[in-house]
Amino acid sequence: MRLRRPGASTRRALTGLVLTAVCLTVGVSSGLAFFLGDSRTVVVASHDAVVTPTFDGQVSLRTGPLLPDVRRASGGPVGVDLVLGKTQTESVEELFARYAFIASEPDSQVAKVSDAVRDMASSAALRGLALGLVPLATWWLLGPHRRGQLFRGVRTRKGVLGGVLLLTVPLFLWQPWASDEDTQEAQGEWEPLETFMAGFPVPEEAAGIEIRNSPTTVQTQRLIQSAVDTYDKSKEFYDAAAEEAESLELNEPDDDETVALVVSDRHDNIGMDRVARAIGDQAGASVVLDAGDDTSTGQPWEAFSLDSLDRTFDDLDRFAVAGNHDNGPFVTDYLDDLGWTMLEEAPVEAPWGGLLLGVDDPRSSGLGNWRDETGLSFTEVGERLADAACDQDGERISTLLVHDANLGREALTRGCVDLVVGGHTHVQDGPTEVLGENGRNGYRITNGTTGGAAYAIAIGSKPRRDADVTLVTYRDGRPVGTQWVRLRTDGVFVIGPYAELGLDEPDEE
Repeated sequence: MRLRRPGASTRRALTGLVLTAVCLTVGVSSGLAFFLGDSRTVVVASHDAVVTPTFDGQVSLRTGPLLPDVRRASGGPVGVDLVLGKTQTESVEELFARYAFIASEPDSQVAKVSDAVRDMASSAALRGLALGLVPLATWWLLGPHRRGQLFRGVRTRKGVLGGVLLLTVPLFLWQPWASDEDTQEAQGEWEPLETFMAGFPVPEEAAGIEIRNSPTTVQTQRLIQSAVDTYDKSKEFYDAAAEEAESLELNEPDDDETVALVVSDRHDNIGMDRVARAIGDQAGASVVLDAGDDTSTGQPWEAFSLDSLDRTFDDLDRFAVAGNHDNGPFVTDYLDDLGWTMLEEAPVEAPWGGLLLGVDDPRSSGLGNWRDETGLSFTEVGERLADAACDQDGERISTLLVHDANLGREALTRGCVDLVVGGHTHVQDGPTEVLGENGRNGYRITNGTTGGAAYAIAIGSKPRRDADVTLVTYRDGRPVGTQWVRLRTDGVFVIGPYAELGLDEPDEE
């Protein structure tokens, strides 16, 4: 009985299946190789950090030669290695306190690492797809005649030799015979944090965290104990404050009114972010106005503060200026990349319907297009800002957002602004009425320090001084009232009275 040769359609189907299998094998294997071999450098937990994906199901933090490594199960097959690099700190004690504080509000940092891993996965998938299409493209380009020649050539001695050489290429690239020397890291063993802490109480959230055994000194153990204590107290304080903020009796806006939440002088206190958001939600705020000093030095290691700010208010209309401590372009550029509207000397349409004008503090990153001019005094910059506010073809500026309210003094004096909003002094003040030279009145308010900062330092288990936010209510494109809310260092809220703003009507000029 003679076997029937498969028909043309069957051969095409088999060829298609083989090609598909080859393309999938090449694409998936190369994609996985690209993924595992990729890395990203990001700023995490105030450090330059190299993020590398793994398939060990662990989130491992490599802290360097002096401190123990830490890891925790990721909850899935994909893990990540984080190798910490440089940062800025005055002391090891300060660094550990910062670690604890960031750990108490980890969402923004977790999201940042997750985004980096997703970016690497997408990149690897595209590369794998490209390589996976190579066999298919080669098949089509060769054509039936050349494919036949190639397959016949494989059976010859030269063909066998060429095949052997092709198989050795991956082997030479892999070089499995090469090995590293034994290292201290390889000799260390992982142990639960509870065991490492030797009876010191560990928060429930730390369950599952492991530390690599090493010749850790007693001093390092004490630092870790101190960090755990700071973490515990910080989380407890801000958890309670955020929960209580949800029941505060604040002014309720009417349906035709818009509420903006003013924050300023956070100085890296990410713990207050969710408290400020809870206050804003309770007041019906849909806009956030950031008057600057989100950092203490304006350096990239403080990106954790800006990440937290962005994640907390990502669904609101967001406007900001840089403060005098936000030195250099980093803060402005970073928030701009995150989607914040960074105000310059040109007014923008505000969500409440009026014009919003703002500018960075000239003592930090300059003033819009005037940055190239050196030697301008604070007063001269204020005059430039007043010129911009008054040169709007009769349309009045609803709100002028600056870091220091004194920068808007000249604009108020000329009568071109309804409301100047600032911070900087760390002391709440206003609203204060100012009668302009043109007979039009305006107001100024200064928000205290939202981070509860003493000088430029706010990191700690609770605010170092009373922490403030301000609520501004708008109607028909103009501010009509303000109210401040304060969280004291003992965890008690103080609510300021709702102050109505008696602004002149346009026809009263």
